[in-house]
Amino acid sequence: MSFEIDISSSQDTLLIDVKGLTRALQRALQIEQVAAAVLSISIVDNKAIHQINREHLQHDYPTDVISFQLDFAFTDEAPKDAPANLRAAGAMIEGEIIASAEMAAEMAVSGQWTAMHELTLYVIHGLLHICGYDDLSAEEKVIMRMRECAILNDLGLNPVYPDDTAA
Repeated sequence: MSFEIDISSSQDTLLIDVKGLTRALQRALQIEQVAAAVLSISIVDNKAIHQINREHLQHDYPTDVISFQLDFAFTDEAPKDAPANLRAAGAMIEGEIIASAEMAAEMAVSGQWTAMHELTLYVIHGLLHICGYDDLSAEEKVIMRMRECAILNDLGLNPVYPDDTAA
């Protein structure tokens, strides 16, 4: 497994634990049995993510995380015993994740954990999109939440979803 992860922060709301976030992403990639990954993670404020959301998705509001899948291809290294529910098992993925530290700081209380844990949730959620999961339908949302919880639980985190509309 070859994972290249670059994390940058252009906000001043939250002190980012870059090593911890990198370890969380590496572990998530291992759990999802991804063969190789190149990921760029940008931690921004609400103003910056609002602008990206408007320009690229035509949504005129700040959001928690936006991800862009730049490349996805299965390799010859696909594990023969990978569970069918792992959508990127054996794949080479490339993507960009933009997460709002400001939103994480605002929402951490309702999640009943720290802002850094909330930000970790956002980044893992974005990674799962790059791995081929989606949350547009109720059925897909359940699958994505299950993967999210499996990864976060492995990291020692227990997400609390304040309502069923969070994604």
